[in-house]
Amino acid sequence: MTPDPTAELRRGFYLLLTMLGVAVCVAKIVGAENVVEPSRFKPPTEASYGDDRDAAPQRLWPATRPEPTPMYGSNDRSRFATVKALVEDGTYVVGRRENFRSATDYRDAGIIFADGYQSLDKVMDPATGEFYSSKPPLFPTLVAGEYWLLHRVFGLSIDRHRWWVVGVILLTFNALPFAVSLRLLAVLIEHHGRTDFGRLFAFTAAATATFVTAFSATLNNHVPAACCVVFAIYPLLRPGARDTRGALVMSGFFAGLLTTLELPALSLAVGLFVPLTLARRGRSLWYVAGFAVPIAALFATNYAAMGHWLPAYGEFGGPWYDFPGSHWAKLKLPVRPLGIDFADEPKAVYAFHLLLGHHGWFSLTPVWLLGLAGLVTQVRRSIQDWQARHGDGFWTANKLAGLTLTVSAVVFSFYTLRTNNYGGFCCCARWLMWLTPLWTLGMLPAADAVGRSRFGRVAAGLLLAASAFSVAYPAWNPWRPPWILQLCELMGWVRY
Repeated sequence: MTPDPTAELRRGFYLLLTMLGVAVCVAKIVGAENVVEPSRFKPPTEASYGDDRDAAPQRLWPATRPEPTPMYGSNDRSRFATVKALVEDGTYVVGRRENFRSATDYRDAGIIFADGYQSLDKVMDPATGEFYSSKPPLFPTLVAGEYWLLHRVFGLSIDRHRWWVVGVILLTFNALPFAVSLRLLAVLIEHHGRTDFGRLFAFTAAATATFVTAFSATLNNHVPAACCVVFAIYPLLRPGARDTRGALVMSGFFAGLLTTLELPALSLAVGLFVPLTLARRGRSLWYVAGFAVPIAALFATNYAAMGHWLPAYGEFGGPWYDFPGSHWAKLKLPVRPLGIDFADEPKAVYAFHLLLGHHGWFSLTPVWLLGLAGLVTQVRRSIQDWQARHGDGFWTANKLAGLTLTVSAVVFSFYTLRTNNYGGFCCCARWLMWLTPLWTLGMLPAADAVGRSRFGRVAAGLLLAASAFSVAYPAWNPWRPPWILQLCELMGWVRY
């Protein structure tokens, strides 16, 4: 085989871009602090807004100075409340309703009602009045394992040493997996790409132009989920990949862990398994063995937490969510409240905004237009791949492209039909974020093609720059609206 004269140069660029992307994540983590922005709060007197009352913020400016915190809001505070309760109190219970007399006469107490941990993401057992985080308990349980070490061995407290504890946890569960996933993604891009420009473009997008870096400063399920996608497909697509027991167990384990973090990702896990089992029959049982471990852990922790097997969000719309004082009980009010949490649009409008509108997959990160073109190109090639045997490995990049488009359609349809609030108050349609590694690999043929001309390279660069702009726009806090939504509100086109 003729040596590739630019391979060493590309590896150098992969290293530099990895360091750059991880450095951005680490900077966001160590510099994290929730900032109270005047534009998001009512002033002491509402008269200053004149008659434009609907355009006024709905939250009141704090009467006293809030305590500094690196926890941004309901999403991460809910998980940290569980972490604190597990390590310090030995329970998943994060609060209790006491002296309950009526729908308006009650007293709530506990971690999730304390300053710095207050969160809308909670449920209440109607039989006991005990509060739990509405987030699946497996991930907070894993985080609690690290906090137990920090607390018991090093004497750190999440209250007294908040920046140290939160920072170390985020470095462990966000920055470190992101660094490893970039390293593995570089190997896959190098192996499946064809040109210098295509390979470097795809990797640059992965390192600097996805919302994975934007969410690195907050404890969330989306960053680890995106990393798990890489860990699940790498054993099947790496150079010289073989369907060995170890590779299948590893792929199945991370596909299972991905499912515990993003339930619709079950479509990817099943999509990897079904064709494999048809081709390999009994050998695919090793994939199932790996998959079963995190799934069993999810059910076990859920049962340990709340006494039933299914996650709390399976109760949405029921008494666990609709208790007096619940944020989500407002959905049943005669007049629908303001705010994106309570958005209520025709499904066609909602689907448009998820794809091309103010939370759009393609409008916020137009680099995925190349991803779509590359995926379609690979799907055409995959017909030949399904007819041919590729050594000892079943999966190829072309086959994965077909699976990527199928899974993306399933996930998009799921959220279009089952949700209406774009993931709440945040900088993108965060539920789709775990798909980014699949679309990064999928863009390789298109990136290779556009790199052959100067015009193509410039156009690709503009798509990359626009994507990086959207990712960097929520400078320090991902729980802020996308720039397109803010522009729409400024122009009076949309108002939630």
